[in-house]
Amino acid sequence: MKQVVINAGSAKIVDVPAPFVDSKSILVSVDYSCISVGTEMKSVQLSAMPLYKRALKQPDNVRKVLQSIKDNGLAATVAKVKGKLDFGSPSGYSAAGRVVAVGAEVSGFSVGDAVACAGAGIANHAEVINVPVNLAVKIPAGVDQLSASTVTLGAIAMQGVRRFNPLLGETVVVLGMGILGAITTQILKANGCQVIAVDVNDQRLKYAQTIGADVVLNPLKGEYDEKVRHYTDGYGADGVIITAASPSDVIVHQSALATRRKGRIVLVGDVGLGLRREDFYQKEIDFLISCSYGPGRYDPYYEMEGHDYPLPYVRWTENRNMSAYLSLISQGKIEIPGDNVFGIDEVKQAYQALGQGETSPLAAFLTYPRSEEERLQSSVALLNPVREGMRLAIVGASSFTQSVHLPNITRIKECGIHAVMSRTGTTATAIAQQYQATYATTDYEKILTDDKVDAVLISSPHNLHASQVLKALEAGKATFVEKPLATTHTQLQQIKNFFKERKSFPLLMTGFNRRFSPVMVMLKQHLKERQTPLIINYRMNAGFIPKDHWVQTHEGAGRNIGEACHIYDIFSYLTGSRPLSISAHAVGPNSEQWVKNDNFVATIRYEDGSVATLTYTSQGSKIFPKERMDLYVDGKVYYMDDYKKLEKYETKKQELYTASSPDKGHKEEMKAFISCFTQGREWPISLEDQVLATHISLCVEDQIQKDKI
Repeated sequence: MKQVVINAGSAKIVDVPAPFVDSKSILVSVDYSCISVGTEMKSVQLSAMPLYKRALKQPDNVRKVLQSIKDNGLAATVAKVKGKLDFGSPSGYSAAGRVVAVGAEVSGFSVGDAVACAGAGIANHAEVINVPVNLAVKIPAGVDQLSASTVTLGAIAMQGVRRFNPLLGETVVVLGMGILGAITTQILKANGCQVIAVDVNDQRLKYAQTIGADVVLNPLKGEYDEKVRHYTDGYGADGVIITAASPSDVIVHQSALATRRKGRIVLVGDVGLGLRREDFYQKEIDFLISCSYGPGRYDPYYEMEGHDYPLPYVRWTENRNMSAYLSLISQGKIEIPGDNVFGIDEVKQAYQALGQGETSPLAAFLTYPRSEEERLQSSVALLNPVREGMRLAIVGASSFTQSVHLPNITRIKECGIHAVMSRTGTTATAIAQQYQATYATTDYEKILTDDKVDAVLISSPHNLHASQVLKALEAGKATFVEKPLATTHTQLQQIKNFFKERKSFPLLMTGFNRRFSPVMVMLKQHLKERQTPLIINYRMNAGFIPKDHWVQTHEGAGRNIGEACHIYDIFSYLTGSRPLSISAHAVGPNSEQWVKNDNFVATIRYEDGSVATLTYTSQGSKIFPKERMDLYVDGKVYYMDDYKKLEKYETKKQELYTASSPDKGHKEEMKAFISCFTQGREWPISLEDQVLATHISLCVEDQIQKDKI
């Protein structure tokens, strides 16, 4: 399908695989999408800047890059960032179209419904979009799809007005008469307010008059706050809603001057916030921020999982704001200028029209003329040659895989990336192009039925691992799956049953990389001739992750199953024995920010007499090393420090291994997987060990959740 991305200061069309519908989403064939002057033109301008200037404007992204360099190394981070920059980023966040598929858990929508959709990264400028249910609403009768495609902007304006809480007859200044300001003006008029429209663009002020603004003012033609006071009998406006975009701090200052005592200012746009205390103190003005579309925004449980807020307690969610906005259009109380419509193939002209300064329109609209059959292509051929050696398909392009696995795989000549599959077509295509794959797809079945695919690397959300592993094995594909292998006992049993019921089967390897690290390989050699059981104390200072992070949800299954499984594998690797008993106790959370499987101690007793203990915590300091281990055996102590150092203490201290940065064995595990397949070697990790580490993690989880203080 066709989709718009922003790259190097301009918009371009790329061919990407169409998405598949998720269980809690609807699939929408787009008829119109809206390009706004403010947000999207800002993205275009930002993409044209040199990297150092973009870094100054996006300090959060810089911090992420620096952390990635620390965790994964400079080369891997540069490769990941370069791939994203070369391909471009998806654009668009407001669209309308027709439902073509409905997820298994969705109610209230049917194929053929006309819907309006919202969400950055969701309601893209694309022929087909996959939309979570709370970010879509049905279009009322009498509302055309072009007008409905502004639903995101309408919800933003609606939430700004709700934050202002206008009363009948109040006088409100709307500062900034772009598309947001124009919609805000009409909503206020529908509320029975007097509206003073303010903008530096006379053309926009003329339009404001046609949609009902009572007074229009240009601050370049005199102090507009004085004129506001004159219009309001010297008191000042009841308040100001700022819909402008400017780095200037003067905008808020002038808004305060134009506001009466005990009035209020609501910020909807993006302006400088060098606030002056006296502006607000002397008049006791309330300053409020409006959060995008309304309650539910940035809440993954609401937006992605589809959990609604009860109407009696949260009257206006972002979804209900979207519906209310469309209702106002259907009543004829809001009109949308629709004279700047472009076909998707004319996207460059559309963006150019919005970049004409004072003469630019409030918005532009893209249309999508191709048939549904043409749009719904689930794969994109990139015309790269079929690889020699092991042909690998990437299933689920996680950030970790992009930063670690893919750069490592490119250094192994016996293997090549044949295909990339991701739920997001742009991600799949960008990575496939970067690593010269033969094709990109959003369809897992295409990977499984492709006889040229020898092996798959699965790095999708944790809750999907087991089912995807089973499908890959049943299709005869060698399978590397990032940990965990399974997130429930039932899933693990299904995998065990697969191997029980067959005499021959493909290779399976779970990404328990730490056993391939130099320190663990060396330590295993030192323990080869041991005479006594082991006592192992492993400490993981894991760091805090919020409760709403995907790792903590059912997708990630929590940090014990999702990360501590690495350490249970280390225990099995070093002892070479099976567990006799497993016990675990969690720290009783004294705050809602903690979860039980964030802070716990697990102890495993083994058949050979060894005892291994994991202390896993998110309560520690960030500056303390993440992983340390003490191992006691035969009158010796081995000390491992964060995979950078291994020391032995016997009659004297001996440094066995030192490195400048952690090496947790990622490259060596991938070499082992590929060598096993290409050279027919023994499995790098036995099936028994893979199942055992997963079983321990599930048993520990059971005890953590049942543990009572």
